[in-house]
Amino acid sequence: MLKVAITGPESTGKSTLSQQLAAHYNTVWVPEYARTYVETLDRPYTLQDLELIAKGQLALEAQIQEKANRILFSDTDLLVIKVWSEHAFGKCPDWVLQKLKQQDYNLYLLMGVDLPWEPDPQREHPHLRQYFYDWYKRELEALQVPYLEISGQHAARLEKATGRIDALLRQHT
Repeated sequence: MLKVAITGPESTGKSTLSQQLAAHYNTVWVPEYARTYVETLDRPYTLQDLELIAKGQLALEAQIQEKANRILFSDTDLLVIKVWSEHAFGKCPDWVLQKLKQQDYNLYLLMGVDLPWEPDPQREHPHLRQYFYDWYKRELEALQVPYLEISGQHAARLEKATGRIDALLRQHT
């Protein structure tokens, strides 16, 4: 099974591309667990909440992976938790860092910041998207994992992503 993580800053089309890719390849995608978790909070999130979100994301991915057809798309990954945690709290739990190094995605799609910002009560940093994009890119390079930068409007993003994924599928058949 191929696994693709869609990662990057807020409001860059991660969920949209995840849905489009899953439909295109007739498979399933893993939504961002943090969205439903944070919706239920009646207080600001804490570092402990981010740990629970990380565990929830891993569990959700394991559950949905069983339904995947040759390829699984994840709307987030532990890199998002790492960056979020370090930015908000100045640290990331060691176990998250360890699990991040063990992730087994065949490809990361790093979403560019050239789409317009879409306000959402859970989004926090409309003016820091390039800062976060650069951070994600440095992290992916440090992890030495395969990644593809995705930019342009939605149709161009889908075309670029499917081009690379089609090549991966050919390599793994």
